[in-house]
Amino acid sequence: MAVRPQPLKVALAQINPTVGAIEGNAAKIAGYIARARDAGVAVVVFPELSLTGYPPEDLLLKTHFLDAAEAALDELARDVHGIVALVGFPERADDVYNAAAVLADGRVAAVYRKCHLPNYGPFDEQRYFQAGTEAALIELNGVTVGLTVCEDIWEPGPPASAEALAGAQVILNLCASPYHAGKGPERERMLVQRAKDNLACVVFCNTVGGQDELVFDGHSVVIDQEGEVLARAPQFKEALVTCTLDPGAVAASRLRDTRHRAAARRERKAVPVLASLAVDATADEGVGGPVADLLGPEEEVYVALRTGLADYVNKNGFDRVVIALSGGIDSALVALLAADALGNERVVCVSMPSPYSSEGTREDARAIAANLGLEFLELDIEDAMRGYARLLSEPFQGTEDGIAEENLQARIRGNAVMALSNKFGWIVLTTGNKSELSVGYATLYGDMAGGFAVLKDVFKGWVYRLVRWRNLTAGSELVPGSVIERPPSAELRHEQLDEESLPPYDVLDAILAAYVEQDLDAAELVSQGLPADEVERVIGLVDRAEYKRRQAPPGIRISTKAFGRDRRLPITNRYVSRLAPDARPSSRG
Repeated sequence: MAVRPQPLKVALAQINPTVGAIEGNAAKIAGYIARARDAGVAVVVFPELSLTGYPPEDLLLKTHFLDAAEAALDELARDVHGIVALVGFPERADDVYNAAAVLADGRVAAVYRKCHLPNYGPFDEQRYFQAGTEAALIELNGVTVGLTVCEDIWEPGPPASAEALAGAQVILNLCASPYHAGKGPERERMLVQRAKDNLACVVFCNTVGGQDELVFDGHSVVIDQEGEVLARAPQFKEALVTCTLDPGAVAASRLRDTRHRAAARRERKAVPVLASLAVDATADEGVGGPVADLLGPEEEVYVALRTGLADYVNKNGFDRVVIALSGGIDSALVALLAADALGNERVVCVSMPSPYSSEGTREDARAIAANLGLEFLELDIEDAMRGYARLLSEPFQGTEDGIAEENLQARIRGNAVMALSNKFGWIVLTTGNKSELSVGYATLYGDMAGGFAVLKDVFKGWVYRLVRWRNLTAGSELVPGSVIERPPSAELRHEQLDEESLPPYDVLDAILAAYVEQDLDAAELVSQGLPADEVERVIGLVDRAEYKRRQAPPGIRISTKAFGRDRRLPITNRYVSRLAPDARPSSRG
């Protein structure tokens, strides 16, 4: 007579590892295993490559790095008793595999190899890994459990479907899924569908934190066979979340739903059981666990940027950051993020007015720094401008003042903040946004000079949304209303406005979203109702600015098409997306 499977208590160990810090990551993993064991958990799941951090990139080409990971895994396994732990690591065998180690009874009891290796967007796994070839199961306290790593469950078929057909009532997934705006709910909907399709509980553990340009949002979940979310970890925070599953309910659902009976008969013996394990763990009464609320759109993006900034600064060992605070909206947002990410005592703001700086922006810069409690320096660059004018007077003789003279101001400011960086070891946070970087409305070795570009993937419209949201949550004008209401200006000449050089930002952002992020051509943009003359102008600006973007510092990725990580175009490139002659606007009028 078949015995109904007992409830199974699982844990999601949503941790923030540091790439390359193998010993530190192992110590953190050991601490979470101990906490899970103390909580009566049978199996605790860690993220993909949690032992090394994700993505290790070309560290995976170093044999000593792989050997160090293997040694750390073996040492970690020796202390795992009374619980099963799934830990992501790079396995060095006949080749290198992105693998999940099953740790139990003081040893590595089994290893599963990731089958689907993503090679799109920010992923480059086929450069580093060999693909696994088969699904795999373990048995734990009489419950059949399927093993998968990240992309394995994004694919609607095997290995997850093969494991379910072979009897897996629970499918575990170790993941490192990078964030972009709206990614969490999108991913959760996919996991709900996988659980329902496979009539299995899905236990999904994602990594959290920043790694260079990438941010990982966590948002780990447990979903039952009906698609109900039983537990959800918070976004952008480390957490240990426990949840009790009812494998018996899965078995009952499969008896009532016989769609897969024939396929299950074929797969029953086709998927190997790598280990049969038992632990003395008592599940809680009742099914489920804590379910964290999801963040709203502005809060989600803001917290992603804050997380990416904090981890980049902290993991790279910088004590303080320095920001060129102009009194404009972009530098205001960077100051807000830096203060929230690092604490106001670690942020230095520098105002560098020129004769073209208005008293309004100068006062606003002072007000922002005061409102946030930030150290504030004011360095007038007028004398430096005169010095450059004397230096260049002979070669510039007989020419009209223009962009070269304007950009000298930005380069003086860039030199000043880099000098502070060199002198005191501070990292310079640049303040340019994605709209400006897209069209080259930025100065090489000027406002682009720095160590980290916080707003590199943030369009101008989103800059305003985020500042308004942060003011609202503060219940006060951390950023004065005058900053939000003032027409944007680089203030490199008298009464200069951005819209003298660019389309209005709502039009510009719409064109850029379609051309840069969706890869639409000029005709498709115009068919969406965007003005044909502006479409052609903006496309030309974007294409000509590729050389600038290659020289920009790294920045936080929050879209599906970030410069550097996702969008890679040649600098030397003659292809142009043009409108047909009859689609161009008339020259009359």
